[in-house]
Amino acid sequence: MRKSASVRKISVCLLSWHPLVLAEFERLLAAAGFSVQTRRLESILAPGLERLSLPRAQVFIIDAHAPRQSTEVLVAGILGRYPLARQLVVAEKFSEVSAFPLLRLGAKGLLSYTEASEKLPEAVHVVAAGGFWVSRDLLSRFIDSDLMAMRARHVNVSPASLTQRERQVLDALLENLANKEIADRLNISERTIKFHVSSLLEKFSVRRRSDLILLCLQDHTPGP
Repeated sequence: MRKSASVRKISVCLLSWHPLVLAEFERLLAAAGFSVQTRRLESILAPGLERLSLPRAQVFIIDAHAPRQSTEVLVAGILGRYPLARQLVVAEKFSEVSAFPLLRLGAKGLLSYTEASEKLPEAVHVVAAGGFWVSRDLLSRFIDSDLMAMRARHVNVSPASLTQRERQVLDALLENLANKEIADRLNISERTIKFHVSSLLEKFSVRRRSDLILLCLQDHTPGP
């Protein structure tokens, strides 16, 4: 039986300041069956990066050889243009100072040059599928750092500062109920639930309900 059409190739855009890096990464990815486009970065200044012409791609791979701020500008700019694209950053090494801002901006993968020479195609597959390619130790420290920051921001939030309805909505959120399910339980409109969720996010100084849930679960984890 004749095979059906092959699975659509993952589109990748390579961004680097160095032609040799572009050539090597392109060779690795093309050999693995990716659809690859390259862009050589000519300017390390923010205005030049913001005006950079970029193709549409599922995954952007960024060579972070430039100053840290320039890489951050590039990551933020790509996210602004292509919110659904995944970004993977390659550098000599990553520390908390260099890695945490990139993760907060939306980067999904962080590889060293040594790791990229062996694992780049695998990492692209992982981030394209919605996963993260970040060392376990670094990712754990990043989560701990963000949780500490969130706790510091909501230190003055107590049950007494919430309305009765907000407490009911929060309890339902901690059960992982959707807005419609909460509305049905409390016998109020879904629009009203959205209002209370927004109020809770503002009071706890978080942007997403997942952050709110994680924060509350961390604060109420029972001891041994």
